[in-house]
Amino acid sequence: MKKRPGSTPGPMSERRVTAIGVTLAGLGPISLALYTPALPDIVEAFHTTEAPVKMTVTLFFAGFAAAQLICGPLSDAIGRRPTALVFLYLFVLASVGALLAPSVEWLILARFVQGVGAAAGMAVSRAIVRDLFAGEASTRIMNMTSLIMGVGPALAPTIGGIALHLAGWQSTLVLMLALGLATLSLVQVAQAETGKRDMARMRPLSIFASYAMILRTPYFVTAGVVLGGTIGAFYTTTTVLPFIVMGTLGRNGTEFGLLMLVITVGFMIGSLTLRRLSRRRSAYSLVPLGLACNVVSSAALVVNLMLPEPTIVSVMGPILLFTFGNAFVLPAMTTAALAPFPHTAGAAASLANFLQMGMGLLGSAAAGLIGDSLVALVILVPLMGFTAIAAWLIWRTLPEPAGAGMTGTAPSDP
Repeated sequence: MKKRPGSTPGPMSERRVTAIGVTLAGLGPISLALYTPALPDIVEAFHTTEAPVKMTVTLFFAGFAAAQLICGPLSDAIGRRPTALVFLYLFVLASVGALLAPSVEWLILARFVQGVGAAAGMAVSRAIVRDLFAGEASTRIMNMTSLIMGVGPALAPTIGGIALHLAGWQSTLVLMLALGLATLSLVQVAQAETGKRDMARMRPLSIFASYAMILRTPYFVTAGVVLGGTIGAFYTTTTVLPFIVMGTLGRNGTEFGLLMLVITVGFMIGSLTLRRLSRRRSAYSLVPLGLACNVVSSAALVVNLMLPEPTIVSVMGPILLFTFGNAFVLPAMTTAALAPFPHTAGAAASLANFLQMGMGLLGSAAAGLIGDSLVALVILVPLMGFTAIAAWLIWRTLPEPAGAGMTGTAPSDP
């Protein structure tokens, strides 16, 4: 039967949900990483210092993290699709504002609003998955989403570095605007509504009650801290790496972008390995392998960066192993965090994302306070990695909550 003009898309298959999910979830991380090679040039362009330019990164995190607590309950109340569209329009408008910013103060404000606008991507994409799938089907989609969230931010600096070399720092903001418009168009055309709308969930007391109920669930809290430690370490790394590679090691923006391909390679190999191994073993059983990689890489990072003369190999080698290990952690633990909450998936996804982005915000802010980027990397990345391991050791002892089904099938493509 033909859809009426202006009607929303029909039922969502696993393939369609994956395509929409990876695009929505990747918007924020890619927008953050695409911009990093331009940071030293922005310092010169606005005749300022590193501190306010770093704030354009820190406040993007702040907007991204804080808005998570709003967009999840909003998607439970008015629906996944309207929430995604509202926040994407905000992202597009903020991207225009950043591109036209006359001063670093205006750029900081625009980047904060960009972070708010990108926030719905992660919450809505994960809520859609929880609406429709469970168990291994959910993990497959989360694996692909995690792959894009790892590959996208790692590949983005390469693209940003090339754009910077060819057309100046404003070109990175043009690319963000184009990405926002493409994501908005995809949601408009392809995303069907998957949630059950309930306006009562937007009442302050209802929101508070939902979050309180979720935070009383140790299964969620421990899984969320695993995600927060893992993602927080990754975003802290991307915040300080430009100043290490282009400052301490003396490389230019293009070289920095190409070096970030190391992270892409690590995460891609990890995700593809996980996909192959998960045909024979549960994704949950492979999480310890990823955490073991984090232990080894953190130790190597501490040892290598205490050497008198750090090199590209001593910096990027441990980071390659760390991102490889992350690929084994993120899909299973994301599914675990959302599994107990089929009726409040938006709120649960928002809170999980808040923990992740909050750790990233704390890491980038702490790096700014420490000042020396090498010292910040040596202290913060291992600290977050070991926090994730401690949380996982507690999580694995907890019983699976009622309703956290481990089976799920995908509807066929229309």
